[in-house]
Amino acid sequence: MSDRSYYVYIMSSKSKTIYTGMTNNLIRRVLEHKQKKTHGFTYKYNINKLVYFEATPDVRIAIAREKQIKGWTRAKKITLIESVNPEWKDLSVEWYI
Repeated sequence: MSDRSYYVYIMSSKSKTIYTGMTNNLIRRVLEHKQKKTHGFTYKYNINKLVYFEATPDVRIAIAREKQIKGWTRAKKITLIESVNPEWKDLSVEWYI
């Protein structure tokens, strides 16, 4: 058993374009999105708000969960986000102060 955590997360743009990812360091990965360190989907669509995340100690569970969520419809992803964050607030807003 590892004492490491793995995170599945959803980021959003101002216009609510969403991206689902997985990482073993949520604080670092969210900051990379905010600083536009990767030139891909999140860079192109200015996706920089953390609106949902969950943690697990098992990397296999995190990978499976990321794939599961990515396979969902947009409506189902929105329902997931709004179940814990109905106002789509940036959950990382105080991390970098």
